[in-house]
Amino acid sequence: MKSVFVTMVLLVIAVTATPALSQSCKVGVHAPPVGFWTWAPESQIKIYVLENDFADSELPFLLAPLKTWNAVSAATGSNVTFEYKGTTRSPLDCENCLTIRRGPVFDRSKRHLTELRTYSEARNRIMTWASIVIDPRLTNRQSLTNAVAHELGHSFGLLDCYSCKASSTVMIQFKDVNVSNEMAGPSACDVAQVKAVYQTVAAQLRNRPRPNPIAGDEGEEPVDDDTPVVIRKP
Repeated sequence: MKSVFVTMVLLVIAVTATPALSQSCKVGVHAPPVGFWTWAPESQIKIYVLENDFADSELPFLLAPLKTWNAVSAATGSNVTFEYKGTTRSPLDCENCLTIRRGPVFDRSKRHLTELRTYSEARNRIMTWASIVIDPRLTNRQSLTNAVAHELGHSFGLLDCYSCKASSTVMIQFKDVNVSNEMAGPSACDVAQVKAVYQTVAAQLRNRPRPNPIAGDEGEEPVDDDTPVVIRKP
């Protein structure tokens, strides 16, 4: 059986050109710039929360952004949706899996409290799996919602926009530790930018070379995933 390389890497996004937007969505003012680290179009992403990292009472705040991003799935052209699957004892590296967990990522100078870490098996900036890491210092429940909504934005190719006006994009900066940025989901400008990203992603996927078939290759036997998963209702 072929081995699979599954080392976690920090998300590094390459800034690229974006099609012109309307004046109401000026990049750097109302809309974030973009890169092309994304989920594959039409993927259903399985969301897990690391066991014991968050209280049961915090789960609804962590999961609320799944609904706001799902609501614009068709409008963005990504057709990517998120579904909560429960808790896990360790971060998962399965295809289209995303684990929400705690970790020390705090940087006061940048007001950096969260981080998206991801891995692309094909090395083509299409994400295979990812983790959202939230610093233990972030405890305000509304800020937890803001943090997850923001990091999901990164998974659609959106970059930070610290110069953007308040309430214009989910990619704005936190005002301070445990002070909400009042963005629980994507704005209209975020939707427009993600749509531009996925138009480019779709074109790239259509134009990529097709692998030559291997005669007699019957594939690999499935491997059971024995990671304990406990479903907890938010």
